[in-house]
Amino acid sequence: QVQLVESGGGLVQAGGSLRLSCAASGRTFSSYAMGWFRQAPGKEREFVAAISWSGASLYRANSVLGRFTISRDNAKNTVYLQMNSLKPEDTAVYYCAARNDRGTYSKVDEYNNWGQGTQVTVSS
Repeated sequence: QVQLVESGGGLVQAGGSLRLSCAASGRTFSSYAMGWFRQAPGKEREFVAAISWSGASLYRANSVLGRFTISRDNAKNTVYLQMNSLKPEDTAVYYCAARNDRGTYSKVDEYNNWGQGTQVTVSS
């Protein structure tokens, strides 16, 4: 198991940027596939982006293509989500997730480790 702690959320105006971080505990972080999801009030949790254990394989939802970038630093046990050109519809709680595997995964039930989430609010 790995413990995940997200940070970097906040309030930003439309068009602005935020960078989310997810710090993981444990010495085997580099063996985990990582993902970012988000959940807006009254909606189901949805996939945002995923990255393989090595960082070589990336996958993003169509809604964030060209705006969001996922990356990881295995030396720091951290995965990042750089969010640019933010829109009010990006407002949600953002969650980091981990799976002890080497692929990229986009479904909620494919992950078995979750952080507590960080709130992102984009004002118009």
